[in-house]
Amino acid sequence: MTLIGTDPDTGLAPLQFAVTKNLAAKSPAERDAILANPGFGQHFTDHMVDICWSTGGGWHRPRVQPYGPITLDPSAAVLHYGQEIFEGIKAYRHADGSIHTFRPDQNGRRLQRSARRLALPELPVTYFIQSLREIIKADGAWVPSGEDQSLYLRPFMFAKEAFLGVRPAHKVAYYVIASPAGAYFHGGVNPVSIWLSEDYARAGKGGTGAAKTGGNYAASLLPQSEAYENECDQVVFLDADRNVEELGGMNVVFVYKDGTIVTPQSPSILEGITRDSILQLAKDRGHKVEGRAVSLDEWRRGVASGDIVEVFACGTAAVVTPIGVLKGADFFDEQPTGTLALELRKELTDIQYGRVEDRHGWLLRLDE
Repeated sequence: MTLIGTDPDTGLAPLQFAVTKNLAAKSPAERDAILANPGFGQHFTDHMVDICWSTGGGWHRPRVQPYGPITLDPSAAVLHYGQEIFEGIKAYRHADGSIHTFRPDQNGRRLQRSARRLALPELPVTYFIQSLREIIKADGAWVPSGEDQSLYLRPFMFAKEAFLGVRPAHKVAYYVIASPAGAYFHGGVNPVSIWLSEDYARAGKGGTGAAKTGGNYAASLLPQSEAYENECDQVVFLDADRNVEELGGMNVVFVYKDGTIVTPQSPSILEGITRDSILQLAKDRGHKVEGRAVSLDEWRRGVASGDIVEVFACGTAAVVTPIGVLKGADFFDEQPTGTLALELRKELTDIQYGRVEDRHGWLLRLDE
């Protein structure tokens, strides 16, 4: 993938970013101490990207500035009406020291779909990718080089106009912040236990389920707490017809004994870029892949009969994790374990870290 000069699809020239260096930036020694054990979402780099939008001025005032608090009027629309969206994408350091990201065009297009659903302006994909380049230009030293480590990039957009009234905001802010991330699993990738939420829904028909917006995640927090109370790692949601939707932040994939791979599909499920990539790698191996409705009954019957031989979840943060248990209020179903999930996880991460050939042209170098 390349991004050079004017975007051929939109005719947009690159933005001209003003840069203000953080005079209180972490020292190399302080940064190295953080990168030695970064955790996930606990530490943040020295700078952030900020682009404004207004109905009259469009996208304007692009800048890189010191990471720090954002000042908002108490009547800012996002605080009252939840008009906001975000993305999650990683930057990887390859063995030669170069920094790459994975399928950023897809994240940019998903951000546009989310913006459309939340009545926010659609950031051109070329600007989205340029914003990732700018944060790496400022904070590339924060991209760790340890095994399974990365720099997690969080682009987000929200309504900042100061007013009370139910209408799309006329002023919007777009930011990118970055956080070094360690290996998601310590001691290896182990199967997780899943709690079935039957009292709560993540999203409804015609709702915002397919958008990456904070309200969907807020709706998952109470059932996720219920999962913890029942000694489970994650929660899975159903739709009104008792079809499987997704976990609180990951997609679900089923492997059948004939080699067919099935993933739930509906207008209220977030289209996962990791899931799409995993399914493509499975197709490359000759697996038949289906996206369709999967009922809870089909899941449970398939496991009981041996028709389903493996179940796993996938997402940006954890990449792929096997599901070992499905637990409900009145049942406890152990899930079959196989090797495909971990094989696909290894193949995908090997591509992301530059250890094997990128056959599909998914990688984009950011530090050039």
